[in-house]
Amino acid sequence: MRNFAKVHRHPAKLWRSRGSTFSTTFAGKMIKLNRTIIWILIFLSPVLRAQQSNSALLDSIIKSSEFLNKIILARNTYSPQIIYTQINRDADNVPSFLHHYYLTDTNTYFYCASLVKLPTSIFALEKLNQLNKPGLDKNSIMFNDKVSPCQQRMWADPSSANGYPSVAHHIKKMLLVSDNESFNRMYEFVTPRYMNSRLSSLGYHNARILHNFDVKCLQQPGIVPAQVRFLNSSKELLYKQKEDSMFVRKSPNLKRAVVGRDIRNRKGKLLSEKKDFTWGNTFPLETIHSILQNLIFMPYLPKDKQYNITKEDREFLIKHLGMYPRESRYPKYDSLKYIDSHKKYFIYGATQQIINSDSIRIYNIVGQSYGFLIDCAYIVNYTEKTEFMVSSAIYVNKRNSFGNGTYEYNELGFPFLKELSLALYRFEKTRKKKYIPIFEAVNLKE
Repeated sequence: MRNFAKVHRHPAKLWRSRGSTFSTTFAGKMIKLNRTIIWILIFLSPVLRAQQSNSALLDSIIKSSEFLNKIILARNTYSPQIIYTQINRDADNVPSFLHHYYLTDTNTYFYCASLVKLPTSIFALEKLNQLNKPGLDKNSIMFNDKVSPCQQRMWADPSSANGYPSVAHHIKKMLLVSDNESFNRMYEFVTPRYMNSRLSSLGYHNARILHNFDVKCLQQPGIVPAQVRFLNSSKELLYKQKEDSMFVRKSPNLKRAVVGRDIRNRKGKLLSEKKDFTWGNTFPLETIHSILQNLIFMPYLPKDKQYNITKEDREFLIKHLGMYPRESRYPKYDSLKYIDSHKKYFIYGATQQIINSDSIRIYNIVGQSYGFLIDCAYIVNYTEKTEFMVSSAIYVNKRNSFGNGTYEYNELGFPFLKELSLALYRFEKTRKKKYIPIFEAVNLKE
């Protein structure tokens, strides 16, 4: 696999059948069982093996496209991974899922980049609910203090309605345009200690959030996270979280993950080099696929398996996963810089300035860095009553080396994700379903 690091991980927890051929729809027929038991059978099926067998259906869809097939034939160069989930509803609109895998392998490392912003958003809302402080909620004023020379103090945010930062406003910016500064501030509030503990409790033992995206402040023990304060509209203190001076980065518990190769000129001078991701954030494709699926379909999970967020919290997250930047009032984005498809890699290939159709919505989270390109999405057409999930990762680092910034996002990465999702969308439009889905209304307008 093109010098990709093989790392030992435990498989992620994902609602799935074992392999890609065993359907969970049998649950709907088991009418003698209690509904809760049926839900458990549907949603909490066996964990994923390190490497899945390739889906025959995905294989046939891919081979029908010359471009997709070209990428797959060069799998040792591009390391594509695909998860496609068919969704079927029963007479009560309860969903069941049939997962199809293609070249998925939890032992092959890819850098997850901004994928971490979805679990961080969920965990931030969970933490606020867990704190249960009078007057404290996601709209409370949030101040990040500076406790070390390299950290950033944040006491104002002119892009918000009241001019101050908050958990809600940071989440908006992360989900709408994948804002790194907001992730850095949320990282300090939620803390890697809390996030990794929560990931483990949810069964995602192969996922890690170890660092933020602040290049001025490499995360070392003793300096993170910074102090965070929450205030009400009268600037009265609601809650203060002191800096975690005893914080020690959690061992990744993985083998060394080194990607790429060194490139030297004829005189032996190093031009670009391989990169060690051992301490990098880690989210296998099936893990982020599961996290999004659990959010979208949370009402159908048993109570003890749901995220500790309110109905309003969940709708807030889903709404901003699906919105286009121009649909937001606070923050207000320049539509020339942040086009509608800014983070819609599937269907639109991140190239469409204005998306006129309002019948198709893509609720997704993306990652793009070092030549790694990932999209994880729930795609729905409200008019045609079509829904499915797809997640895919591809590596488009032409030289397989880091430091020169030469990546083939536009030439190969975005076109691959666009063509793959369009092929699946065309298939889904013709797929016969016994029951037409009834979608929960999500207000996408501010």
